[in-house]
Amino acid sequence: MMKIVLCLSCVLWFTCAFAQIPDTQSSEGISYISGGVGQEESTAILAEAKHWPLMLELSQLENGRGVWIFGALIKVSNSNKKMVFQAQADGPYILINLSPGQYLIDATYGGITQMRAVMIKVDQSQKLSIFWK
Repeated sequence: MMKIVLCLSCVLWFTCAFAQIPDTQSSEGISYISGGVGQEESTAILAEAKHWPLMLELSQLENGRGVWIFGALIKVSNSNKKMVFQAQADGPYILINLSPGQYLIDATYGGITQMRAVMIKVDQSQKLSIFWK
């Protein structure tokens, strides 16, 4: 009986955790998930991040401390300088399913644009934090 209760508890926990992940969207044929508003959604996205090639973490300095942001415009260009992805972040996290290769991330928030180069490798996930002052 205890095993059944434990199994049902695990199923319920997994169902709740996965239910909190925002829907997968697509931009220019590249899938992504954006969100992280609220503790449950943030936890679910962070758990999912290990299955995605790139996670962007977006924050800014406000009243002397770092706070999560949403609404940043994210553009990704490939090594040929061709834009291959564009989306507005719906929260402090955005998971992007980029193919292996060299990319330039162009992130704009509050009229300020920041650029970061990133190398996506096969079967490796990575986190890139972008912070606005």
